[in-house]
Formats: sequence, structure tokens, C-alpha cells
Amino acid sequence: MAEARGDIVATGAASGILARRPSARARLLRHFLARPLAVAAAAFLVILIIGAAGAPLIAPQNPYNLQALNLADSLLPPAWMAGGKMPYLLGTDVQGRDIFSTILFGSQTSLIVGTGVVLIAGSLGGFIGLVAGYFGGWIDTVTMRIADSLLSFSTTLIALLLLGIIKNGSVGLVILAIVVSGWVQYARTMRGSVLAVKEEDYVLAARAIGGGALRLILKHVLPNAVAPLLVIAAVDFGVAVMLEATLSFLGVGVPVTQPSLGMMISQGKDFIYAGMWWLIAFPAGVLMGIVFSLNILADWLRDEINPRLQRR
Repeated sequence: MAEARGDIVATGAASGILARRPSARARLLRHFLARPLAVAAAAFLVILIIGAAGAPLIAPQNPYNLQALNLADSLLPPAWMAGGKMPYLLGTDVQGRDIFSTILFGSQTSLIVGTGVVLIAGSLGGFIGLVAGYFGGWIDTVTMRIADSLLSFSTTLIALLLLGIIKNGSVGLVILAIVVSGWVQYARTMRGSVLAVKEEDYVLAARAIGGGALRLILKHVLPNAVAPLLVIAAVDFGVAVMLEATLSFLGVGVPVTQPSLGMMISQGKDFIYAGMWWLIAFPAGVLMGIVFSLNILADWLRDEINPRLQRR
């Protein structure tokens, strides 16, 4: 009888948890829709991702197919201005490449770099911070001193140094150059979260009944310590995109044969004083939109993760 009652109670508890999940999702969606800026930011990023992924199908021209370029169409203004023509909606550059098409292809590079940096730096830094925070001792001391040393140097400076030494730029090398120091913030954030979580009562209770370190980490510590990394990742994505554009602008990022928003801005700067503003304005606007949108979403995500900041 007692066992049957226990099964009923357990079933009821499980049903209650399952019943609460839709309400939690609904509350999250309600909070998101209540933030018009967050909705606009998400819509912009979704449109950009679709455009970048479908660039070969959407773009009127492949800007890196030399056979498709016509120097007679170079430096055309946007289609709505005098001298502009379709299909060059946003005008063309000095090589006759369609600005709109180049932005779509260049956004691919920005999104690849941002995703690669977040995945690699987040995984590496999160693992280092998890190990350092949970086990402490000399592991914590050594890793945090290395992290402090890297923090004393600018990420841009380290990336410039590495790419300047290697010289053969590529998207993969740009990602690795940013990751070299980019993992530090993930490691420090994860370490701080783990230090707090591992002293919680449920973790201490699980350890007291004989739970192994691996089980405690995977089942209790990691799921409850990883949330702050999501906010860091959202911000870092924008930072990585901006840093890739900076490196490409300086000529040490992706090669000139690789589409890049930073490369577009770098090539257009020589014509800005000639009144050909579209060479810089449109790629710079997209770049600013990516960073601005990610910061807005990171701010909303921070509010949702931190109960003290949630807007009921």
C-alpha cells in the first residue's frame, strides 16, 4: 500500500514538472515578445543568416567569379540614385562587384568566424574553468595565472602578432588567433559559477552519499553553472565578428580572395572622400547591426537568467 502511494506521489510530481514546462516556455516567450528591441534584433539576425546561407541563390552576382565581373560597371551608385542601375541595388565597387551580393557572401565569413570562436573558445574555456573551479589546488592556481597573463594583453594585439608571424591568412587561422586569448573570459566565468554551485546543499548531499567526481560534475555542477556562459557567448560572438573585420581591415585577416565585411570597408575607405559613401556605409551598417543585435539579445538573456533582473 505504501509503495503504491509512493508511486502515485512520484507520478504526480513528475506530472507537475511536465505541466510546468510549457508554462516556463510560455513565460520565456512572453518576456521575449515584451521586448520589441530583442524581437527586432532576433529578426535582423535571422534574415541575415538566411541571406548568408542562401547567398549563392539570392545574390544577383557571384562577386568572386571573375568571369561575371564587368569593369564598365565599376563604382556605380545605388540603383535609386542618378547613374545607378539594376540589378546593382546598393551600387558596385571599384572592381564592378555588386555591393549587395558582396555583403551576403561577406556575412558568411563573419558568421563562420563568430560561430567558430564561440564554440571553440567556449568549450575550451568552459572545460578549463570547470576543472579549475571544482578541483582547485595547483590546477586552479596554474590555469588562473595563465589566464591573468593573457588578460594583460589585448586580444587584437595577440591576433595581430600571430597572424603577422604566420602570414598565410585564412578563416581558420583567424578563428584560432582569436581563440588563443578568447577562452579566458569563459574560463573565469565558469570557474566563478562552479565555486558557487559546488557548495550548494544538493551537491554536498550527493557527495556525502558517495557520488563520484565525474557524476557530480556532469549531473549537478555543470548544468547549474553553465548558464552565465550563454550571455558571454552572445556578447563574444559580436566581439569576434568585429575583431575579424578589424583584422581584415588591417590586411592581416582573411585573404583578399575571401569575402569579408572588413575587407569591403578597407577597400572602400580610399573612395570615401570622392563621395562614394555606399562602399563603406552598407557593409559598415550590416556589421554594426550584427554587433548591436547580439548585444541586445545578450542583455535580454542576462535578464532571463538572473532572477533578480527578470521583468515580471
